[in-house]
Amino acid sequence: MTTHKIAYKKNLHQHCIALIQQRIDAALQAMQNAQAAANSEEKSSAGDKYETSRAMSHLEKDMHARQLAANQNELAALGAVDCNTLHASVTTGSIVVCNEASFFIAAGLGKISFEDGIIYVLSPNAPVAKSLLHKVAGNSLIFNNKIIFIKEVF
Repeated sequence: MTTHKIAYKKNLHQHCIALIQQRIDAALQAMQNAQAAANSEEKSSAGDKYETSRAMSHLEKDMHARQLAANQNELAALGAVDCNTLHASVTTGSIVVCNEASFFIAAGLGKISFEDGIIYVLSPNAPVAKSLLHKVAGNSLIFNNKIIFIKEVF
């Protein structure tokens, strides 16, 4: 059972890394597209239209650059997670199986599909992750007016 849990955690970890890498690739591509759009704008007699269009392209590029930086930070946080350890209490790197949902405390990816199920991949700084911190199987807590019962932590 222990090797199954570690294998599950490692597979989930790899899946999350792949998802973040896809987001990074998409942000890079979007930044390149925005830059290309800004570069291809031709100066016309309607100078204001040209300047507005270039400014919009630069704003779009900046937005994608922020997304890229956020995803790179998530990738770094995920890279620091130890998947070879099973935890008795909730901490970074824990998988928490509850009555309502399952959580992986690692990085802020949100709700993902994994192995025919749904798991919420949360940053350790997320409110629900902070509420779960140091709890063990059998504990419960109230979050958003719902009782969350912890069935298992590993």
